[in-house]
Order: sequence, then C-alpha cells, then structure tokens
Amino acid sequence: MREWLGHAANPASADSWLFAKLIAARDAVGELALLGLQAPQWRRLVERHFSRTSVAAVPLPLSVVSSEHAEFVRGLHALLVAHADPHVDAADAHDLATIIAHACLRPDHLWRDLGLAGRDEVTWMLTRYFPALIARNVDNLRWKKFLAAQYALSLGLQPGPAPGCPGCEDYGYCFPQAR
Repeated sequence: MREWLGHAANPASADSWLFAKLIAARDAVGELALLGLQAPQWRRLVERHFSRTSVAAVPLPLSVVSSEHAEFVRGLHALLVAHADPHVDAADAHDLATIIAHACLRPDHLWRDLGLAGRDEVTWMLTRYFPALIARNVDNLRWKKFLAAQYALSLGLQPGPAPGCPGCEDYGYCFPQAR
C-alpha cells in the first residue's frame, strides 16, 4: 500500500488511501484483473489518484468475469451507482462499485476479498460512498450477503447468496437453509 500511496497526488486523501489499499491488495499477488476495471477505467483511476506515477508503467488489469456471473456484476454495479452519495466523486463511486461487484464473486468475507483490515473498513467505505443503500442494513447482515440481498430485492426476487458465498467458510452460518 505504501508504494501506491507514494504515487498519490494527495496521500492524505481518504479516497486515495482507500484505492491504494484496494489496488495494493490485488497488486501484491499479481491479481489486478480481479478488480474488474476495464483498461480506460483503470487508466482514469490511476490518473485521478496516483498521478505521480506513469500510467504507462502501471500494468493494465484485464477484467475477468464469467458469462455466468456477468449479469450479477452488472446489476450490483448499477444498484451501487444508483445509490452513490452525490458528494463523492462520481468516477470514484463508479470504480468502487466495479471493484465491490467483482469482489462479491470471490469465496471469502467481503473485507478479505477487498484486501481490507476488517468489517469496520468495509462499513466505512460503503457508508462514505453509498450511505442511502447501507442505511437499509438494519439487521446488521454481513456486507456481501446484504449486497446480494439488495440486488435480488431490486429485481423482485428472493434474497440469496452472492456468487462467491458458497465457497466461504461461513456459508452455513449465513445460509443455514442451504446446508
């Protein structure tokens, strides 16, 4: 993370700190593609927050999402963007929605899939960018479960797990009826 913050135009910015952490977690293991950002989106994000590096020197992630999960990613992304706080940078909210939707495809807790330190960091991030949506989590559901449920409800469907949930160690806890 320090390397990415070292390239930040404003290292004290909460937004740059967040994106540095999200990117560094994937970059450290050679998985930038798991961010889900397309090349133009990636370049603009790097230019916005990490302008002290050469965009050409930063490897471009290639989005990897199966056709089986593409609809979920598009739908969750749209739901998040529709609930973005108008006071945050719209491009940041769009990019973050992409990263979150793709993280929901992976088989762990959302905070681990994002490379964050815990649920509190996810709560901070979601509250900063998507407060109206997050205010609906009155039952204090785990974030990945909550986001998948909100997506399903937005389609008039019964809530169910995100695509990555079945691989999680706590799947039986979150979805006991699925056992």
